[in-house]
Amino acid sequence: MLRTIQIIALIQGLFLLIVLLKNKSNYLKPTFYLLLGTIISVILYIFGDDDTNLISHNVDIFLFDKSLFITFLFLFVKYYLSKAKKFSTKDYLFFIPNILFFVIEFLEIIYSDGILIIDVPEIFVELAFLGYMIYTFVILLKSTSQKWMLYFIIPLVILIGFSILDEILYWFHFDDTFFSITDDHFGAYTIVIVAFLFYTIALKLVVSPTDILIKKEAEKYRSSHLNAEDSEHIKSKLLLLMEKDKIYTDSKLSIQKISEFLKIPRQYISEVLNNYMQTNFQDFINSYRIEAFINALQEKEYEHYSLLGIAKQVGFNSKTSFNTSFKKLKKMTPSEYKNTM
Repeated sequence: MLRTIQIIALIQGLFLLIVLLKNKSNYLKPTFYLLLGTIISVILYIFGDDDTNLISHNVDIFLFDKSLFITFLFLFVKYYLSKAKKFSTKDYLFFIPNILFFVIEFLEIIYSDGILIIDVPEIFVELAFLGYMIYTFVILLKSTSQKWMLYFIIPLVILIGFSILDEILYWFHFDDTFFSITDDHFGAYTIVIVAFLFYTIALKLVVSPTDILIKKEAEKYRSSHLNAEDSEHIKSKLLLLMEKDKIYTDSKLSIQKISEFLKIPRQYISEVLNNYMQTNFQDFINSYRIEAFINALQEKEYEHYSLLGIAKQVGFNSKTSFNTSFKKLKKMTPSEYKNTM
């Protein structure tokens, strides 16, 4: 049964790989290649981890250990949050623990009884991988927009953390943690659970990538013929539409609707917002809705409305989008803001 689950996880990983490769041209290089490396490393982890691999038992294929997956996952999250367009050369240094790990594993095959000069560096290498996982958790915790990943990263940190802790305890001749002593197949179950947790993240990133993998916005506009005068003209029309017509109160407002209303190509509006006004369509619209909400709080007409009731009056269509947008712009919740008035 366990072997069947491993095979299913392997097939799912290959599916994600194919979908990601198919959409390669849509994304920035660092996020694409790091996600690619993370998916490949978790596939290798499922396929060839020691003792629980799909080839045979007691085969030491140390190149397929979880360590490569940890490093790729850490770097992917780091670049995904920073939105960097180029991979920094100095970040290759994060693979040094992987190189040391492979050297140590190779030496352990030669010196099967184990020697102190090998065991001590191995402890520090394992601690480095644990540090990568904890740092991944910390930078996601500080993120204002991508905390959804924490629901899957936290179990990953716990599982991989206990796995590394067991290995450290083994070197000091202590008993394993209660996680691993409950089942002889703990290692195999860990691989499968780690794989499915990561696949949940990857499915969101690959199959439904809206605002996740950073698309190459700047490159889209290279062939545009808009000059500064055209951009300023479109900007003026957009501002007039917001401030005079208050079109933002339409909860179903889209960039296509504005394009048709102003008779300006959608691409030009998007370009002006992204490159000329340094914002995106949703943030631009929501900023007007939030200011309208704040103004409404001070008017007697709305004194008997709930916060959500006012939010809907100014164009928000859900409590979640309202709270998220408000906190992003004002750095506090709507109720906290109201208490300051």
